[in-house]
Parts: sequence; structure tokens; C-alpha cells
Amino acid sequence: MTAGISSLFLLMFPTAVLCMSMSSRNIVVVGGGIQGTSVAYHLAKADANAKITILEAKAPASAASGKGGGFMARSWGDGSPTQTLHHLAFDLYEILAPELGCKTYRKLPVLSVNPGGLNAKGLNEAKKNANLRDILPGWLDGSVGRISAMGYGDDTAQITPSEFVNNMLKHASDQIDVVLGTCCGVDTEQGSERASRKITGVKYVPRGSEEETMLPADTVIVSAGPWSCAAEDWFRGAVQLPMEGIKSTSIVWKKPEDAQVDGTALFCGEDDRFGTHLEVYPRPDGTIYICGIGGSDYISKEELQAGAFREECDAKEARVQAASLSFQEMSDFYKENGELDRVQACMRPCPPDALPYMGRVPGYEGAFINAGHNCWGIAWAPACGKAISELVLKGECSSVNLAPFDPSRFTPNAGRGGRGRKKKGASVGEQW
Repeated sequence: MTAGISSLFLLMFPTAVLCMSMSSRNIVVVGGGIQGTSVAYHLAKADANAKITILEAKAPASAASGKGGGFMARSWGDGSPTQTLHHLAFDLYEILAPELGCKTYRKLPVLSVNPGGLNAKGLNEAKKNANLRDILPGWLDGSVGRISAMGYGDDTAQITPSEFVNNMLKHASDQIDVVLGTCCGVDTEQGSERASRKITGVKYVPRGSEEETMLPADTVIVSAGPWSCAAEDWFRGAVQLPMEGIKSTSIVWKKPEDAQVDGTALFCGEDDRFGTHLEVYPRPDGTIYICGIGGSDYISKEELQAGAFREECDAKEARVQAASLSFQEMSDFYKENGELDRVQACMRPCPPDALPYMGRVPGYEGAFINAGHNCWGIAWAPACGKAISELVLKGECSSVNLAPFDPSRFTPNAGRGGRGRKKKGASVGEQW
């Protein structure tokens, strides 16, 4: 009779039996920016049985993902180790943006603009050039030098990153939970090999609390931007993640009343008058985002490990003024009618070789790093999310060659676990 019931159950509920036979993963992603959320989203798409938690210190997209420009360029990494990240992410954005209902994604042309001065004739010359005339924005009506095209909108695009983050979370809300708190370590047990450890949980302090608690997990992906270097301590020196945070100011101009804001981005040359090298990104909502303001601060790994600027990251008023004046030299329209909407600052995470950390933590089963994406973190996010999800779920990544991004590339004796005796930081004796 039992066999009969079992057979009937198999016939009536084949999907349920399949789900029961599959072990569901319990995954924690540390970091709720566009990188961490992209990892979580791709994991959810690839494994309907996975339980995924994003552990975020403040709020999703509260750091650079809420304050970045969102520019992407498909061919700008050609010939470098990051070429595939550029290509794959650009193509994925074109698919995912409409799929997720993002309204801020669009392709747009890009101009290189030299600062002007007395008797600058760059704008008049550009208007005579048939290749430039149609992509000159109407608001570029001040004093500028030479103008040239960097892209005509076929392989350059933009998105407002906070919208992309929030829409990913919304579309995968049945599978992704967001927990607010600061990660402070991992819990482990003996791994499958003598010298390895296996992830069993993620330690954190809930936001608004001082008491440490635990999230059960068999997999952890550290994707917390510049603060990811704190994972050196979580994994007891098994991986070294040299990192520098570059803290920069940006400004956003309000949408002018009764005026169209043409969608052409500008990469401007050094303006010695104001110490700027502006990047200008008009957005579909009529605002204009500007970075490249100069005067950045360089935050050390030790400061980042202590949580520097995670809660508050204020703009520099002197740089706001410099950027405003530099832009208004190029735009008479904004000199007369422009009004700032907001000023802000954020950090980009920079490893010494300007390449990201993407891969396994040596000596730990179920531990991965996805961090240090420099100024391209937003542009690469969908590709990184897909790549890491493949590595986690399949054991290898087929879409991106991750070898150049090995998280242990700066780690002496990577893979030894880092639990033995040391002399001045170097392992000596048996590393058990």
C-alpha cells in the first residue's frame, strides 16, 4: 500500500518530488549595491529553490549605486582583461532594462569637449561638421574648445543605477530577502579537506542594535564595494584584498522648466581654471548629473575596514562650486537658468591593479568575493552577477574568464588557509 501511495504521489505531484530531491542553497550576499543585488538576482533566476538574503549595512543602493552616473560603454574595454565584462554587461542591460521595467535606460551619443577660453571657437567649428551637428546638445551653448565624437549611441548608454537595483529586488522579491545590518564575520565548520573550512553562517550586527547575531548560510558572497576589504579578517588572512577608496563629489542639476534637455553625454578635458575634468550625463528625467569634479580623497584600506564613510559621505562644497562654474562656462543656458537639485559624494573601490576581485576565497568552501570594480562597477554589474552566479551554482564560470580577477592574486601562499604560525605576516611552519 505504501508503494501504491508513493507511485500515486509521484504521478500527481512530480514537481514537488523534484523540489524535495533538490537541496536548496542558503546564500547570503554581503552588500546591497548594484553589484551585490545583481549577484542575488542572477542567482534567483538560475536557481528557483535557492534562499537568498542580501545583508546590507544601510539600505539598498545607499552608496555609489545611489549616487553614480550609470554610464556604460561596450567597446571601451576592448583589448583588456575586462573586455568581456564590458560586452556582456552592455548586452544584458539592453535585455534586462525593459524586462525589469526600467525607464531610465537609453543609448546616447558621447562627445569629447575641451574647455574654452577667450575667443574659443569649438562650438562654431562643431556646427560645421556634419558628423557632430546632429548630436550637439542645445544646452552646450557657451565657451568651449575643440569638440569630437567619442560615440554615436550604438555602444554607449546610461541607466540610473538605483532604479535598476530597486527593480531587481522588486522582481525577485519572492526569493530575495533584504536584512539591514553590518557583517562582522563568518561561521564555519570542518570542510571536505583537512585544511579547508566550510561556511555555515554569516555573523552580523543588526542596524540599530549592538548585539551580534547570525544568518544561517552555506554560501556567502562578499560584494560590499570598498568595504569588502574587511573580509580579510572574516577569513582569517586566507585572502588579502588591498583596496583604496576614492571619495569624490558629484552634483545634479534640476530639470529646467519648459525646456528640453538633449541627451548627449560629455567627457571634458582638464579645466585648469577650476581643477575639473567634468563628465556630464543628461538623464531622461531632464536632470543633468556631473562628476569628474576633482579634489577626491583617498581612503586607506585600514579606514575602510573600520567602516569609513559608510554612514555619511558628504560632498565638498569647494568642489561643488568649482564644478558649477566650470559647467556654466560651457553652458550659457545653465549660467542663466540652472539650479542645483542636490550635491553628494560616494566612493569607488580600487584594487592596486584596477581589476576587480571575482572568485573563490581560498581554503573556504562556499565563500566568494565580488568587489573592487573601480569606476566600472555599475556598468559591469549584470555581467558580474551572471558570472558569480555561474561560479556559485555550477562550480565554474562559462560566461567570463575570471582568472585575471582571482581574489587571491595579492595573497602570499594562497590556499594554505592562513591559520598557522606567522613571522612578520609571512607563514612559517605547518599551516594546518
